[in-house]
Amino acid sequence: MLGEFEQPLPQPYELLVRVHATALNRADTLQRQGKYPPPKGASPLLGLEIAGEVVEAGLNCKRFKKGDKVFGLLPGGGYAEYAVIEEAMAMPMPENFTMEEAAAIPEVFLTAYQALVWLGKLQAGERALVHAGASGVGTAAIQLARAMRAEVLVTVSEQKRQACLDLGAGRAINYKAVPFEDEVLAHTNGEGVDVIVDFIAGPYFKQNIDCLRLDGRLVILASLGGGSVQEVDLRKILTKRLQVMGSTLRSRSKDYQVRLTQEMSAFAMPYFKDGGIKPVIDSVFDWKDVAAAHAYMEENKNIGKIVLKVSG
Repeated sequence: MLGEFEQPLPQPYELLVRVHATALNRADTLQRQGKYPPPKGASPLLGLEIAGEVVEAGLNCKRFKKGDKVFGLLPGGGYAEYAVIEEAMAMPMPENFTMEEAAAIPEVFLTAYQALVWLGKLQAGERALVHAGASGVGTAAIQLARAMRAEVLVTVSEQKRQACLDLGAGRAINYKAVPFEDEVLAHTNGEGVDVIVDFIAGPYFKQNIDCLRLDGRLVILASLGGGSVQEVDLRKILTKRLQVMGSTLRSRSKDYQVRLTQEMSAFAMPYFKDGGIKPVIDSVFDWKDVAAAHAYMEENKNIGKIVLKVSG
């Protein structure tokens, strides 16, 4: 439902941005359902990422000025004509990008970079297994891992397998057809993988533990399959010296998000500019059709990001 909301005012270190595009995230659908309240002090409006044009810069802003095109991550408020963003969180839009492409980057690439690099400590020559490989975070993680010269395996439905292979996945496993553990171990000659990025949690936990090699790292970012685990031999965590960790990005401190944004941007921006890494956009909806866009996401039809284009 469209409505009126007071235009935000930029604080000294914030930019007021005329939003041209935003993008959907699972957190948006959960917030809409009352299951994921925004952080304290954040806008109550949905929307965690934007691309647009600076219309006013706060008194202490130095990097951007009126008329600059920027994109970045927000704690909320992206589903609007105007939004404020911390200047340190804003990234300059590559000249070869559209607003829709820029809006499809922040949440998924920052989440994927955090999971692979900051938490998973992925190194060149290692192997990563990314669940939900055709999701927004999944498509970002495939490309980032490949840029780090790591091998990437994914789990994915059959109709989305080729899209993941085209992005650089070394193996795309149809999780509906076979236990992914069997395919991972067969592909790696029984060795397993070094890092797993997981959104399913409970139902995948046992297989994840079995798929990890010595000193492996499991990063859990969501619990779409539920949080309960049964019949897991925890001794494997000890004998294989595994690390199991969980994280969300939205609840992180401002300083953490700023440092993550700047590091990810420094790493990925050259690839964005030369086309070596690209945001994967499934579809673009007019922002007035946001209800249809949410329904589409909840049907799990998308490969990559669903973008909202702000009209008028």
